Amino acid sequence: MKKDIFIDNNIAKNFTNPLDPEYKKLIKWLLTYNETAPDPANDAFLVLSHKLLKEYNGSAQNTNKGTSIPVIIDVLTRQGRRVFITNDKIKEFRRIYFTKKVLKNLGCNEKDRNHIPIVLLSHRKYALAIDDNFVYDLNNFPGFQARAEKRPENLPYI
Repeated sequence: MKKDIFIDNNIAKNFTNPLDPEYKKLIKWLLTYNETAPDPANDAFLVLSHKLLKEYNGSAQNTNKGTSIPVIIDVLTRQGRRVFITNDKIKEFRRIYFTKKVLKNLGCNEKDRNHIPIVLLSHRKYALAIDDNFVYDLNNFPGFQARAEKRPENLPYI
């Protein structure tokens, strides 16, 4: 199984100059790759969509530092280490699983509702986000076992 993770923009936008040792550890994990023997069971994969890419790029403009999220995505893309969820898959997920009852119980905003399918269609269903409602909605989405946390050390991503 791929060691994939969804990282919300509200966390990724701070990757350019991380001071927190836990975020430095997360970034190092994302960038570590065994080129001689790639193994999806050991290498990090980032879960993405078109909308999330737009968010990342919008918040990291004019940043080319090696730990910025656009640079990380570029590295992962060249190494084949991204899990890309298409708009069609997101629309289909929403059509099937976003019933009136589910929509009524969601507390996150509309933008984050587009990210719920990205996490729930990923392999491990792991997410990092600081938004309380988004984290709660992911952890309690009916029929799925997702794990969303606010801090990297609370998520067994490695």
